[in-house]
Amino acid sequence: MARYKPTAKKKRLSKCGTQTKWAPFWTVPKIYGKGRKVHPGRHTAKKRSWRRQRTHA
Repeated sequence: MARYKPTAKKKRLSKCGTQTKWAPFWTVPKIYGKGRKVHPGRHTAKKRSWRRQRTHA
């Protein structure tokens, strides 16, 4: 990738970076109930890694 990135591209890349984070921990009891133990990564909309998939940004 280029050394100097345009601002618009940096904004798109930063958005892609935040989309790959886990969902908040409080979403687990909200969705499944109090007793169920599920990893919050299940509720993440887009799971993407910079090694595995490109962003097309």
